[in-house]
Amino acid sequence: MRNQAEQTLRTMGGLPDSEFPLFEAAIACALHEDPARDPQPARAHAVEAAARLKARLDRDESPEEALAETMAGDMHLAGDLITYDHPDNADILAVWERRKGLPVALGVLYLDVARRCGLNVQGVDFPGHFLLRIETLEGPLALDPFSEGRVVLPSELSRRAYMAGLTPDVAERLEMLKAPVGEPAVQMRLQNNIFARASQAKDYARAERSALRRALLDPRDHHPWLDVAAAREGQGALAGALEALGRAQELDGGAAIAARAARERVRLRLN
Repeated sequence: MRNQAEQTLRTMGGLPDSEFPLFEAAIACALHEDPARDPQPARAHAVEAAARLKARLDRDESPEEALAETMAGDMHLAGDLITYDHPDNADILAVWERRKGLPVALGVLYLDVARRCGLNVQGVDFPGHFLLRIETLEGPLALDPFSEGRVVLPSELSRRAYMAGLTPDVAERLEMLKAPVGEPAVQMRLQNNIFARASQAKDYARAERSALRRALLDPRDHHPWLDVAAAREGQGALAGALEALGRAQELDGGAAIAARAARERVRLRLN
């Protein structure tokens, strides 16, 4: 089953951004992490949410209000403030089951349901806290899926940018702060999140799986293979680490020096 998930991710990694199936990619990632689960309840929840959103839009509710009320009110999705670092908060199947998660994981669900109803919603790769951008008659608005889909006012957006360490000239440029990213980038951010937390917890097997998923989803990027190598080295799988470093070196000559140095270090440990 894990091999099947890897093949699915490999196929998705070859698709153009406009055809990338964000929700199904997130499901494939979740099944790659734990193949013994049934994804059908999550798919059923998404269908139900889309039906509820359509009904709200048919009653002429504004797009931003309809989306927030559907996801936070009808479907009871919210940010997990109590156990923020729990691994389930970054797993789409678990998020639908528990009805709580991290900003980017919740964002994936918002994006999926919005797409099903024809709303123009995109992810925003805001530093430190994933946001959404929704197009309205009054112009684009920023939504926070972690805070029940509420609108983030311009002053709050700039304040968050300052707190994230952005320079004043950037923190005041609202259009830049709301710049959308493609759906593959949203999935990569979610997997990066998993990798960072797993590495911090020294759960190197989980870190390796998340890095491998990134490598499959973006087969042209060498960076995931460097992370695969680091996770394998953390597990003592030195031959596997060398293989991953070789893949990184093949993909990008710019990584050659760093990868070569890492390979020499690993080789010394093998001797």
